[in-house]
Amino acid sequence: MAMARKPLVAGNWKMNGNPTLVREMGDALNKLDTDAMNVVVCPPSCFLPLFANTSFATAGQDVSANEEGAHTGDIAASMLRDLGCKYVIVGHSERRQDHGESSQLVANKAKRALSEGLVPIICVGEPLEVRESEKEQEYVEQQLLPVFETLSKQELSQCVVAYEPIWAIGTGKTASPEQAQQMHAFIRSKLAEQDSVIAEGTRLLYGGSVKPDNARELFAQKDIDGGLIGGASLKTDSFIAICQATQ
Repeated sequence: MAMARKPLVAGNWKMNGNPTLVREMGDALNKLDTDAMNVVVCPPSCFLPLFANTSFATAGQDVSANEEGAHTGDIAASMLRDLGCKYVIVGHSERRQDHGESSQLVANKAKRALSEGLVPIICVGEPLEVRESEKEQEYVEQQLLPVFETLSKQELSQCVVAYEPIWAIGTGKTASPEQAQQMHAFIRSKLAEQDSVIAEGTRLLYGGSVKPDNARELFAQKDIDGGLIGGASLKTDSFIAICQATQ
């Protein structure tokens, strides 16, 4: 990772966790030296109030593209902000797959989040059949295009992008550091086509079965600025070790 980009590690709990884990993780992360990195915990929204007064940031796992109103089951960006969130995940592959979210909807969610002062972590990534057909760059570019078309350059400069190869999520498979770097470099090149300064400053996270034993090698790659961590973020020792691997 480039020295100018501060490492970021975000732990996505997905639909997991309980008050005991909140306490354990909160206590452990509050002891971590976070001056040299940004640490973010993304729990289910019902646990967000339990993370008040921490030395690390919190994030929503999703956000509505709409303002507050008659949208049962959704959560507004303003609500996440009021709960103390600084970040929000948009476009995670599980949202795209399970809820049919389009890349345009993901872009709209990012714009709504930005309007309320949240930093969107925009997720992109290809399934196995696309990787095997060697069309992963085209696939990810199509996911990014609505973001570029919907956000202003000023808005784009405030975003984080997470590359999550779907074939490496929860499967035990991991992209090699070289494969991950290749895709991160491609994403940065697409950002550079919009604005070279934005491209250089945007943090790109890798999300795909990151564990303590592979984190350091992944994070050592030029264009990988941290990770979006799934299963390992539910184990305090593992998540701490991954955070420390950025140093």
